[in-house]
Amino acid sequence: MAWALDLDGVVWLGDRAVPGAAGAVARLQKAGEQVLFVTNNSGRTVAEVEARLAGFGIDARGGVVTSAMAAARLVEPGETVLGLCGAGAAEELRKAGANVVTKGAADTVVVGFHEDFDYWRLTEGLRALLGGARLVATNDDVSYPAHDGIRPGAGSIVAALVAASGAIPEVAGKPYRPMCDLVLELAGRDGVVVGDRPDTDGRLARNLGWSFALVLTGIAGADDIPVDPEADVVATDLAALVEETLG
Repeated sequence: MAWALDLDGVVWLGDRAVPGAAGAVARLQKAGEQVLFVTNNSGRTVAEVEARLAGFGIDARGGVVTSAMAAARLVEPGETVLGLCGAGAAEELRKAGANVVTKGAADTVVVGFHEDFDYWRLTEGLRALLGGARLVATNDDVSYPAHDGIRPGAGSIVAALVAASGAIPEVAGKPYRPMCDLVLELAGRDGVVVGDRPDTDGRLARNLGWSFALVLTGIAGADDIPVDPEADVVATDLAALVEETLG
């Protein structure tokens, strides 16, 4: 069976690993389960995500799936893309054959998580959209959990551009079709999505036809239960979920 693990709020919180997560992943891998690390955060490159997980004692080589990878499927080779995004999305867009620029006219504006978003980047995005570019969002999560609390996510950046332009974005990441197609190609039809957000992880599970396991180490807490969509199983954390599943 395949396990699609969210990262923020499941495996780590900002710069800290969730206690027990590394051991839980190792146990799944030792049991022969396919483990994917499926994240809506498009800011980091795949290599950076793998290295960060390795720093927490997790071998994720070949298993990282990002919303940047899903977004890159929505552009054609040779397209000029205005990248309002981080290094992860820019790398995947270039792999897809896009010409990634930071200003000027474009065929497509791709918005992803990046920490240097400001008024002038918003202005560049607005002008490109007014010039006829289409809008693609790596994801629409408005926030994400970190070690120091809740921070704004890529969805908040997308919302600013939508407010300014009136454009309707095509969203690539969880729980939307581009990410679903990518996960199904990698893992097939039998699996469980483990996440802390019903609106992304839970809906991804339903769209995949997989089970949804909610862990309470991120956005959703015990006071939020029941959630929509309803979780098939609720666990305090990933380690408890794996223990309950594998025994």
